[in-house]
Amino acid sequence: MLKKFDKKDEESGGGSNPFQHLEKSAVLQEASARVFNETPINPRKCAHILTKILYLINQGEHLGTTEATEAFFAMTKLFQSNDPTLRRMCYLTIKEMSCIAEDVIIVTSRRDMTGKEDSYRGPAVRALCQITDSTMLQAIERYMKQAIVDKVPSVSSSALVSSLHLLKCSFDVVKRWVNEAQEAASSDNIMVQYHALGLLYHVRKNDRLAVSKMISKFTRHGLKSPFAYCMMIRVASRQLEDEDGSRDSPLFDFIESCLRNKHEMVVYEAASAIVNLPGCSAKELAPAVSVLQLFCSSPKAALRYAAVRTLNKVAMKHPSAVTACNLDLENLVTDANRSIATLAITTLLKTGSEGSIDRLMKQISSFMSEISDEFKVVVVQAISALCQKYPRKHAVLMNFLFSMLREEGGFEYKRAIVDCIISIIEENAESKETGLSHLCEFIEDCEFTVLATRILHLLGQEGPRTSNPSKYIRFIYNRVVLEHAEVRAGAVSALAKFGAQNEEMLPSILVLLKRCVMDDDNEVRDRATFYLNVLEQKQKALNAGYILNGLAVSIPGLERALQQYTLEPSEKPFDLKSVPLATAPVAEQRTESTPVTAAKQPEKVAATRQEIFQEQLAAVPEFQGLGPLFKSSPEPVALTESETEYVIRCTKHTFTDHMVFQFDCTNTLNDQTLENVTVQMEPTEAYEVLCYVPARSLPYNQPGTCYTLVALPKEDPTAVACTFSCVMKFTVKDCDPTTGEADDEGYEDEYVLEDLEVTIADHIQKVMKLNFEAAWDEVGDEFQKEETFTLSTIKTLEEAVGNIIKFLGMHPCERSDKVPDNKNTHTLLLAGVFRGGHDILVRSRLLLLDTVTMQVTARSSEELPVDIVLASVG
Repeated sequence: MLKKFDKKDEESGGGSNPFQHLEKSAVLQEASARVFNETPINPRKCAHILTKILYLINQGEHLGTTEATEAFFAMTKLFQSNDPTLRRMCYLTIKEMSCIAEDVIIVTSRRDMTGKEDSYRGPAVRALCQITDSTMLQAIERYMKQAIVDKVPSVSSSALVSSLHLLKCSFDVVKRWVNEAQEAASSDNIMVQYHALGLLYHVRKNDRLAVSKMISKFTRHGLKSPFAYCMMIRVASRQLEDEDGSRDSPLFDFIESCLRNKHEMVVYEAASAIVNLPGCSAKELAPAVSVLQLFCSSPKAALRYAAVRTLNKVAMKHPSAVTACNLDLENLVTDANRSIATLAITTLLKTGSEGSIDRLMKQISSFMSEISDEFKVVVVQAISALCQKYPRKHAVLMNFLFSMLREEGGFEYKRAIVDCIISIIEENAESKETGLSHLCEFIEDCEFTVLATRILHLLGQEGPRTSNPSKYIRFIYNRVVLEHAEVRAGAVSALAKFGAQNEEMLPSILVLLKRCVMDDDNEVRDRATFYLNVLEQKQKALNAGYILNGLAVSIPGLERALQQYTLEPSEKPFDLKSVPLATAPVAEQRTESTPVTAAKQPEKVAATRQEIFQEQLAAVPEFQGLGPLFKSSPEPVALTESETEYVIRCTKHTFTDHMVFQFDCTNTLNDQTLENVTVQMEPTEAYEVLCYVPARSLPYNQPGTCYTLVALPKEDPTAVACTFSCVMKFTVKDCDPTTGEADDEGYEDEYVLEDLEVTIADHIQKVMKLNFEAAWDEVGDEFQKEETFTLSTIKTLEEAVGNIIKFLGMHPCERSDKVPDNKNTHTLLLAGVFRGGHDILVRSRLLLLDTVTMQVTARSSEELPVDIVLASVG
């Protein structure tokens, strides 16, 4: 029943929806007990009740099985009425309740489906197919075939769409209706032809040859339905992608021919398909871009929006292809629809020349306040791309970004701007001080904790290296005074970094940190006390290790290791080298902070890939006593082709004095079972194979794992690079492919695998040093060595940098992996940890003349890592 509205509801607009205050029990009671049982049946009242039931179901109201079944059987009495509206409402309700009520199969009468009243037949077919299960489908198969080829379009479409739904549960039955669907595909009605083609495609979609034949048949004879054309274009583009996108294919010719179709939707679909084809050249894009250019001047807003959005996508990969549309896009900048105007400007930003940037920025600023945050983010992304394209324009673009930063906006919008500014600061050294100053102003009034802490981290990292670092202290200390705990903690860390790198400012920083020691929050107090004590020692090594670079360990791994240490009391002190290293920079491990006022739920930290391997290897008795796992190779190495009878992939695990090779094996022969599978390895260098751990059984298509344990070279510890020849040995037992039962007797066999390489990168774990100079001083020059090499085969600095990073497997620091343009000298800074937990730092000075000359300086806390690096490079 509808509740009575009072005047207050009416004034607040609460009465605009007549179904807003429906109560489920009252509606079902009214239906079952009163309205549906009236004689004669009142069609208008009954249709109104059915509308209420449908509204409740679609609003997510839960109907119990008993309630639904009672209402359903009460509703069957309504079939006595011949009112067309009521009959169609009955069928709609049957469809919605078929999955809730029981015994709905009782209404599977074929009278309406085959009757003379055309308006009943379509809904009857849809309802019947909805409530018919796969066991009953054959009983109505004849009627469905007749309905598919019916002359009444609504009946034919209903049968075709219902067949499409039935494919999911009764594919083999529906497959027999292909001839009728073929006949329907020749219909003059645009919807019937579209639905028939849809059914034919879904029946044949797993057979590429059949799909190709279907496309060629219908494209040759032409189609009447624009919807059918759109579907054929999508099918053709999918086929092209599967065929590696050959542009000589008749499928591509068909899509291109659709650009000249008389229907706008077909033309746009064809243009969109060409634009989205992978690896499309500018020449192949040209006809699609020309069509989209015409749509830019269409009187229809939807077409203009579609065209400019698609051109925006093209401009990301092929900006030159869109340049011809610049005049049309400039006309759209003043479009009344702000979404179109925004997309037009962002496209122009990607395609325009350096000289047009100032003018475009003025045009954007005139309506930025009128568009939604979603489109503002699109503008910011376009500006970010523009900064990389025209570095000299960073001043204009930065000023525009700062004006946007001062405006109102949501978190995603502000984060996009901050990300863009930070990327500009990183790419352009000249923009650093301006950018940091504006970010300082932003955090004075920043409501987002995540952004404030991120900017404070950036200030601590970049601020001390600027020409006048003291000017940032006021902004940072204001956060300690004015903000909540998480931001205060970030500000304390930033202050400590200034004190660690600037001796002149150290006394002032110590005074500020002493004020923070009495903070209300534990984290802020602990940080302030810790940093204060470290800075008072005035030792560069301590500053580098505990303030500037911090711990390079996995935070979840450290938590687990400490928990394990507390559970198993030991006289030995906790060894930090037993903690797995962070595989990503520490900043990326932190989850987004939540406000301190929110209740914090303890979360279970997911195990990392390396920790999972550590547990698996610790469970193997032969590997007891190897110590903590130092590194596992990031990707398994394939030792066979994926199509061969045995598929073998190897993961390399490095310990302090040993390596374990894990071989994941799959047997793809269904008439064999392999037993006692091992991979025998022969090293070329001084490695020694200690033992093999076999995979006991390898049935068909069930993966198994075997291991090989080797000792690292002792006589010549610098010879870490090695090639292993590998042979898989096993016992073969023939088995029945159907039952999987294996013979009792077997025979020995072997299978030669690809050689396996071990390089220096397998012995070094990447670590990020935020301040390389401090880390360099911290390690000291006791074990420093230097050598010069000529890279005779390398002709560019970029190639040299990429090869060195890949070969050594170390992390580039301070963005030294990016070589400035038009330079013939470059310094590459690399950081890592050698197995055993020894820091290894490399400074590589590169000089490009005819070839690249490289001077390598390596430092470590031990001599062996330095010798190994220089021996490997040599």
